[in-house]
Amino acid sequence: MLKWAWAFIDRPERVFEESARFWTAVTGTTLSARRGERGEFATLVPADRDADASLKLQGVLSGNGAHIDLEFDDFEKAVARAVDLGGTVVERDEVWAHVTSPSGYGLCVAAWNGARQVARPYVAPDGTRTRLDQVCIDIAPSALDTEVAFWGGVSGLRVVPSSRWAEFSWLEPVHGSPVEVLFQRIDEERPTSAHLDVSSTDADASRRRHESLGAEFVREGANWLVMRDPGGGTYCLIRREPEA
Repeated sequence: MLKWAWAFIDRPERVFEESARFWTAVTGTTLSARRGERGEFATLVPADRDADASLKLQGVLSGNGAHIDLEFDDFEKAVARAVDLGGTVVERDEVWAHVTSPSGYGLCVAAWNGARQVARPYVAPDGTRTRLDQVCIDIAPSALDTEVAFWGGVSGLRVVPSSRWAEFSWLEPVHGSPVEVLFQRIDEERPTSAHLDVSSTDADASRRRHESLGAEFVREGANWLVMRDPGGGTYCLIRREPEA
């Protein structure tokens, strides 16, 4: 059973510090000590000390996007499901596996580490409430059905189509999960990628604050604002109430 999910902010190593300053500021978190062979990993630690972390920053050698770690109480079975559904295990140990999906998108399957408590939404100085609470996987039309079936099968969650926009569907949210997974059918044939979504009670106010911290406005969508952070990564501000 899926027990916890992590959103990874993947940014080039050369802009790790700029990315860390921005994302800790807009999520109200602090950065842990860096770790890994190159110091490429850090956790965004919630201000609420009773809450469990669900966000990490990773300095990558190529690319600029996001990925997800899924934690299960049945780790070996989860890895087996991933392989049965067309995934490939790239590397693994007793409690963690780096897997690529059928379309080649990388994720991690891990043993549950006991996290349970979701952090409260961040309240900005102007009172706007936000939460980085979703990873959107952007999938080419030819890969969509197989990719979505893979995620539904590995997670054990039902895939729910959007009632408003035909190009979107979700993994049915798990009560108490800090990160949701959204699927978006894009209009071109290119490799699967992902971006981060930040829910906001006032996306326009969040835009102004994010811009003051170095982000750039890219364009407006139907219910979201597309932004670019100081590390060059694209993300969206979503006009919706953050999950409590």
